[in-house]
Amino acid sequence: METSRDWLMVCVLAVSLASTVTQDVCRAPDGKDGAAGIPGRPGRPGLKGERGEPGAAGIRTGIRGLKGDQGDPGTPGKAGNMGSPGPSGPLGASGLPGLKGIKGNPGNLKDQPRPAFSAMRKNPPMGGNVVIFDTVITNQEGPYKNHSGRFVCAIPGYYYFTFQVVSKWDICLFIVSSTRAQVRRSLGFCDTNSKGLFQVVSGGTVLQLQHGDQVWIEKDPVKGRIYQGPEADSVFSGFLIFPST
Repeated sequence: METSRDWLMVCVLAVSLASTVTQDVCRAPDGKDGAAGIPGRPGRPGLKGERGEPGAAGIRTGIRGLKGDQGDPGTPGKAGNMGSPGPSGPLGASGLPGLKGIKGNPGNLKDQPRPAFSAMRKNPPMGGNVVIFDTVITNQEGPYKNHSGRFVCAIPGYYYFTFQVVSKWDICLFIVSSTRAQVRRSLGFCDTNSKGLFQVVSGGTVLQLQHGDQVWIEKDPVKGRIYQGPEADSVFSGFLIFPST
């Protein structure tokens, strides 16, 4: 029994030894590395990577870069408010005289307007500073309004006005005219009367009037007492000298 076991072990050892000797004797040497193959096709693009952290601020060198190209013009903005007008410029040089016009037809004096009036005080209303000459002597073309004591201009031009007022006291009277813009006293006339006798205060002036202007006589509120009686009359008159061209 032991003989059989010993024999089996001898056989196994012999086989193992024979296999080792055979491998060492029959193995070929290692070969050289082969040549590199042809590069393969590019692979598909990879996924977009995550955004990196912002980089550190660069160092300021103080050197200014070149000016870039001008950009495209933007959309026009809304128009601004209109500014205040500037000062007037200097007067330009006079132009050349124009051609002489055609001579007009001769005028007819009868066709010219001739407004004229004269009125006196008989029974004027009391109160107020306007001296009303209530009784009309003449009123050619009706420029004088005896209810108000005012002359109303209907024809622009140059007019002459005069008055003669009787008083036994100190008196001051004014020729007053009004335009669309203002009221102005043209002239004032005063007289001192210490003896209580009849005296005449008179005055006159030439005024340039426009359509709608008015002229009247006005008294001083303190020194404005006018005589009213049958012995003497006070008169206010006016007429057109020539119309405005």
